[in-house]
Amino acid sequence: LSVALGGSVYLWNATTSSIQELLTFEDKDVTSVSFSPTSPQFLAVGTEDCQVQLWDVERNVHIRTLEGHAGRVGSLAWNGHMVTSGSFDSEIHNHDVRIAQHHVSTFAKHEGEVCGLKWSLDGTTLASGGNDNQLNLWNTSQSTPLFSLNEHTAAVKALAWCPWQPNLLATGGGTADRTIKFWNTSTGVLQNSIDTGSQVCSLQWSRHQKEIVSSHGFSKNQLCVWKYPSMAKIAELTGHSARVLHMALSPDGTTVISASADESLRFWKVFEPRVRSHSKKAAPASSKSRSGRNLRSAMNMIR
Repeated sequence: LSVALGGSVYLWNATTSSIQELLTFEDKDVTSVSFSPTSPQFLAVGTEDCQVQLWDVERNVHIRTLEGHAGRVGSLAWNGHMVTSGSFDSEIHNHDVRIAQHHVSTFAKHEGEVCGLKWSLDGTTLASGGNDNQLNLWNTSQSTPLFSLNEHTAAVKALAWCPWQPNLLATGGGTADRTIKFWNTSTGVLQNSIDTGSQVCSLQWSRHQKEIVSSHGFSKNQLCVWKYPSMAKIAELTGHSARVLHMALSPDGTTVISASADESLRFWKVFEPRVRSHSKKAAPASSKSRSGRNLRSAMNMIR
């Protein structure tokens, strides 16, 4: 687990519970972090001075710096060999980390800071949320959005693609909005919206059940577990004393990690593990694993 605090990035090992300081900047803050899903030894680090740095956490090595933004980089999302960055300058940059001229395309539609980015699980569609209350959906083949959706009335930071329905996207709005909205991304149609009563900072779907977790700010700074599609509230998890800004899901899909402005992390055993059948045959290597090997090879050549 990577955690940014001030100008430092720390790594927590779930197996040994050890904590390692990966980096510390003396003159700037870290504004975002994101591991590559296909090659998880590579960590992208966004900074307040407009940079995206790539680090190899296994070797504690800074690999390269990706530049081009004119504002802090507050959001990051990987898509295979591509890392996408969203900035205070309102632009979204796509970087191919395998090549020297890394900046391959720009998405420019937001009118405020880009505060949320998530690629769909199949890598075909990017969802971006901004402080301009906009939700935009993009694909890599065109520079204009597939859809620009303006139903939220506050910043859209919380984004989550459904793991079992590829065209279902959940989004959450800030203090003046307080809603979780569900979208059909094939048509751009709003399917449902619920008022949660407080700003929505982050969303995580369960991989095993039809449930979703939301994290919130004022006034309870809580996490809520909801049944989908009824959106009946299953549980309310309290303990944080400030906004719950971020959530992450453990690799087995059972534990939610919440990070708050109170400078604490909390680990919640929210979901039951999937019951696996012993009769299944071993699956061949996936395209994602092949992509991971290709990315490692390319990064080694850059080094």
